[in-house]
Parts: sequence; structure tokens; C-alpha cells
Amino acid sequence: MCAAATTLTLGLGAWTTVAAQKVNDLPGGPAVNQLNFAPPVTRIAEEQHWLHWFMMALCAVIFVIVFGVMFYSILKHRKSVGHKSQVLAEPIWVELGWTIVPLLIVIGMALPATKVLVAQKDTTNSDLTIKATGMQWKWGYDYIKGEGEGIAFLSTLDNAHREMSNSGKPEAIDNYLLKVDNPLVVPVGKKIRIITTANDVIHAWMVPAFGVKQDAIPGFVRDTWFRAEKTGDFYGQCAELCGKEHAYMPIHVKVVTAEQYSAWVGEQQKAMAALADDPSRVWTVTDLAKRGESVYAANCVACHQANGKGAGPIKPLDGSAVVTAGDHGAFINIMLNGAAGGAMPAWKQLSDTELAAVMTYAKNNWSNQTNQIVQPADVVAARK
Repeated sequence: MCAAATTLTLGLGAWTTVAAQKVNDLPGGPAVNQLNFAPPVTRIAEEQHWLHWFMMALCAVIFVIVFGVMFYSILKHRKSVGHKSQVLAEPIWVELGWTIVPLLIVIGMALPATKVLVAQKDTTNSDLTIKATGMQWKWGYDYIKGEGEGIAFLSTLDNAHREMSNSGKPEAIDNYLLKVDNPLVVPVGKKIRIITTANDVIHAWMVPAFGVKQDAIPGFVRDTWFRAEKTGDFYGQCAELCGKEHAYMPIHVKVVTAEQYSAWVGEQQKAMAALADDPSRVWTVTDLAKRGESVYAANCVACHQANGKGAGPIKPLDGSAVVTAGDHGAFINIMLNGAAGGAMPAWKQLSDTELAAVMTYAKNNWSNQTNQIVQPADVVAARK
């Protein structure tokens, strides 16, 4: 966790020294010149802090004793002051001593460490279960058990922060590269079980203030848990090197009161009901392209740019033969399954309407004025 906390701190050092002097500590996130762990807000994190300092103190005592005896022996028994080497028999108590004492030390270290490790993996009796799916490069959250069951959304780096990073001259703001469009919201004082997985490469869900770091591995399911003891905003990042956009995969957890959480759940359920699209609905080009603009801004603009020109190895959408083709099959296949060995990720997690909307937007934006439309039913058919 110490290395993870340092990673978060260093991750905010992308601006000049003058600008960095204007940045303040981020409550729930990294601090300026941070050296220690993040302030804990869970019992597990507190135990980790205690364990860290206990081990540090124990190692320091052993270091002082061992090197103290060694240097004392070197100074007091050196040949230059008249001492001569002797061959001594090794009494049994010496043999027992250097076996038993290290064993007792290891046991003294293992007992509290095991207690903490076992507690970290005890995900039973959780009040809320949330699946966190890592994907290049964002998090998908699905509330699968407890209050809010059925809520699902993607959490992506705020596009304004990405643009600041691309400019090379970011503003001196406390939450640089940590602001997301949709934070994970949980109630205070409740046991939250986090199930992690991934749909492309290995990611890791990490929030230092919670004492939580769990790998998200494609094809596997892992879990961890936390119980936040105070409200507020808490930040983390993907802690695995998951690709070129690794630095743009933040985690933001908003811990609220039980009443505020219930109100948030109600709002989300209403919003989901309003956006529940019938895939058999027939759209107009104008309406679907307008819907696709927001989908593009949330998911595609980071790589393909606002002008659709792409950058470096990222192919442009503006003027693309695949995008403008009258046969939508190749375009839909790329959106569903990805391309270029994963450089273009698969977007199966988007709904049929969202996929149809963003493709229609690409076909009718920039110089691609094709007046073509991809209906949600086309995507439904391609998924089969």
C-alpha cells in the first residue's frame, strides 16, 4: 500500500514546479509531499497502518542489535589491538538460541499479519455487493445485491482533465486526473463487497484510504470489501500497468449518509427507467446522432479526438471507409469485438441503442455527411 500511495502522489506531478506549489492536499486522496499511507477511514486500513509501524519498529530494533553487536566485535576484538583468533566449541545453547529466537520473532510478526489478512478476505455478511469491471480505460459498476440492485454505469475520467493532460499545461488543481463523470456511491457504515473482474487486460481496483487493492483479471472473479466509517470523497487509481491510458483510469468513491444514499438510488432508478430504450424502436438520423454525441464524448473522444482525426496509431474516423460504407456490418463488428489486436477495444458493454447512436454520429459528423443510420435492431442482429 505504501508504494501505491506513492504512485498516486507521483501521478499528480505532471505540471511545473511553480504550478505544483499551488496544489493543496486532496481530502480522501494524495497529499502534497506525501510520505506515509493515506489517512485511514476503515478499520482494515487502521490495522494496516499499525502493522506497518509494528514491523518497522521490530526491524529497526533487530537492525540496531545485530549491527551494534557486529561493530562492537569489530572494534573491540580487532587484530590491531592485540586480539588473536580462537577456535571455540559451539555450545548447544548457541545453536538453540539462533534457531528459537528467530522463530519466535517470525511468529510474533506472522500472528498479527495473519489476523489482518484473514479479515481482509472475509467478505461474508455484506450489506451491498458491487461488481467493478476494469476495461481500457474506465471502470464499470454493477450493483448486484442490496439497496440499489440493478443500477449500472460506467465511470470515466472527466474529459476536461484529459484535455488538460493532452495540452501539456494542466491547471494546478487538487484532483488532477482523479475526477470522474460518475463516482461510485456507497452508504457510510455499511459493509461493501467489491467483486472485481476485467474484460480485456489485468487491472487493479485500489483505494488507499480504504486499505483496498484487488486485481481485476479477465475470466476470473476476485473480491474484497470495505466499511467506510466517515462520509466524504475518496480516490484511487488502477494499480496495474494496463496499457497506454493507464494514467487515465481513476477511481472515485463517494461515501454518503444512509438517507443520501437512498435518495441517490431513487434518482438513478428514475434515470435508468427514462433511458431504458426499446431496441426495436426506429429512430431518425437527427435524434440518434444527437444521442451518439454524448456517447462519443464519454467513450471515444480520448483516442479518436473531438475532430475524429485520431492520433498516432489511432485510426481516424473522419473519412474512414469503414465508417462511411453503406454496409454497416464491418463497422458493427469492430464495435462489438474490437480490432487491431485490442488497440481498438470491444464495446459490448454499451447498450444496443448506444452503439447504434455512436455509429450514426460518426457516419454523420465531420466530413462524413452520409445521412446513413444504424438502427439498434441492426446491433441486436449482429450480437446473435
